[in-house]
Amino acid sequence: MVSRLVLGCGTVGQNIVEALVDGPGSLLVVDDAESLLVVDDAESRIEALREEGVSATLGDSTDHETVRTSADAPDMVVVADCDPETNRRATELAVELFPDAYVVSYLGRDYGIDQRERIVALADRVIDPNEAIVQQVLGVSLGEHADLTANLQRTLRSIDGTLAVFMHDNPDPDAIASAVALCRIAEEVGVDAVPCYFGDISHQENRAFVNLLELDLRNFDAGPELDLSEFGGIALVDHSRPGVNDQLPTDTVVDIVVDHHPPKEPVEARFVDLRSDVGATSTLLAEHIQRLGIDLSESVATGLLYGIRVDTKDFSREVSTVDFEAASFLLPHADVGTLERVESPSVSADTFETMARAIDNRRVEGTVLATCVGKLSDRDALAQAADQLLDMEGITTTLVYGFRDGTVFVSARARGTAIDLGETMRAAFGQIGSAGGHADMAGAQISLGLLGEVEQEEESSLTDVVSDVITDRFFETIQSSPQTDGEYARGGEASFDTTVVENED
Repeated sequence: MVSRLVLGCGTVGQNIVEALVDGPGSLLVVDDAESLLVVDDAESRIEALREEGVSATLGDSTDHETVRTSADAPDMVVVADCDPETNRRATELAVELFPDAYVVSYLGRDYGIDQRERIVALADRVIDPNEAIVQQVLGVSLGEHADLTANLQRTLRSIDGTLAVFMHDNPDPDAIASAVALCRIAEEVGVDAVPCYFGDISHQENRAFVNLLELDLRNFDAGPELDLSEFGGIALVDHSRPGVNDQLPTDTVVDIVVDHHPPKEPVEARFVDLRSDVGATSTLLAEHIQRLGIDLSESVATGLLYGIRVDTKDFSREVSTVDFEAASFLLPHADVGTLERVESPSVSADTFETMARAIDNRRVEGTVLATCVGKLSDRDALAQAADQLLDMEGITTTLVYGFRDGTVFVSARARGTAIDLGETMRAAFGQIGSAGGHADMAGAQISLGLLGEVEQEEESSLTDVVSDVITDRFFETIQSSPQTDGEYARGGEASFDTTVVENED
């Protein structure tokens, strides 16, 4: 358990205590009467801290004996009085008494050059109020992508009415968290917003994610009766075009797009933040929230952190420096206990059955595995199967697919291979369906057309037909040694309709 000692409790110190009091580990505050008080006396402040569960001691933060007896080898010491001379002396004392502790020192107000130099020489990290203000201003107005944040804020303010924030169909944690976060940003600028989606949230972890964080999402049914007239604006997160991986009309006017998937076609919206060099859309939303200085609720922070972890496979897949920075920002606000509960849900019998069929029906050529699971009851099980099969010995690439409601759904994964799955999937299925994704994680959706009319008792025949088309095209494309910029040899034409909905997993 991490223990923290706060020496001095000026305005900054009080803010630090308030931020740390609900966090993990132990917290101890040492301060004298003068620095604690403006109106209240010291005893009332000490009592208030103790009521909050803080071990608070009334005393001089520069007194050797007081500090020595107040804590036993703390992991971190925070020096946070308002007076720079007090902070200099407290820093010297902290370094002397606790040489293994990480020391963070606040310079205080109106510090002298000698005081600053001494504190900088001793502390592991120094907080300079003047530099902090400058960096905050520069981060908001001049930092990289600051113009995007300003434009997002400006676009949100122009929305007249409620903003509908649509995730892609059957949303994953990254899409869900991003939608909720964008709604939080909209709320901050005075715009009502609703996180929306089509399809189902059927993956066990995704259901646990929504339930444990108590997220309020609105589920829409597609069809001719779909009415969006109640909304004053439309936003898309974790995908970029209406009617492509969602069931919105293709002519829907979109105001905002935030996504990290590389687009197949130009993206049209009043505001677009599309960066394919980051690992998750949640990262982009976290960056905007941080730059705007918005207070994060525990549920939003936990959701965004989980979204980043899932899409980067715990920071091991297509992760960037920006993803790590976003996670570092989110972690102090997140509920790690809830994350652990989300990651350990019960697994349904349908998922186990899908996994079993995937293993039984697998076809392996070299290090590449393809398998058809037949008729789907839970399409999220495809991604789970593709991930799990990647752990088989000698396998570097997996393709798992099945069908339901007249559509073939395909999920692919790769690890430790030169194959670019996003480009490979586009080459194999782009002419008969819609496909895309990243180098090591991709997907496709293909309409069955007339084949979708096969009766239930003929499911095995339909499985054979689908398997022949999908598996053969995939292996033929792999064998043609595709290049990342696009043109590949293709297999024979398939008897599938080409009216599809894109899925980039």
